[in-house]
Amino acid sequence: MLLFRSGRSASWSWIAPALSILFLSTLFSVHEALADKGKGKGGKKKQAALSASASPGEESLTNIPLPVGHEAKGLTLPDFDSDGHMRGKFEAATARRVDQEHVHFNTLKITTYTPENQTDLTISMSESVLNLKTRILSSKERTTVVRSDFNIVGDSVEFDTNTRTGKLIGNVKMVITDQSKLKPQPQPTP
Repeated sequence: MLLFRSGRSASWSWIAPALSILFLSTLFSVHEALADKGKGKGGKKKQAALSASASPGEESLTNIPLPVGHEAKGLTLPDFDSDGHMRGKFEAATARRVDQEHVHFNTLKITTYTPENQTDLTISMSESVLNLKTRILSSKERTTVVRSDFNIVGDSVEFDTNTRTGKLIGNVKMVITDQSKLKPQPQPTP
């Protein structure tokens, strides 16, 4: 029995290009749908993350991505000024959000930088709490502050991350390693 009147089988040469066109159009529409989905959900997150890193803003330490009651290990937090220059870096072995306004750190190392991006101070604390509202970091444990020309150790500390000033309290010991910066330079006589 013949399938076609002419006795010849049908020519399938037109099916291959038609299937190729159908396949390519499906592929492009799936690609566009995935791109639109990325812009809709994850794209906003990526865009927000990029804009946050492009212009860090004054409150970089107040936006710690840690929910209340959770703990993070090996946390590193940059601290940027209003011009976007890094003025400090917090490195903690563990950090736990106590409540909306406080973060508890274990084995915290703070490095502050000068406007020329040189290391200024290194502060080491075993246990400390950062008040996110006032940006004051306090510790009731022995704390060490090191700079190129001195070392200071004290029983407790309060460090204001805004003004980059602090005070050590109780059994404070200071060792000056470079006295040349402390002595007034002799003025040349005219």
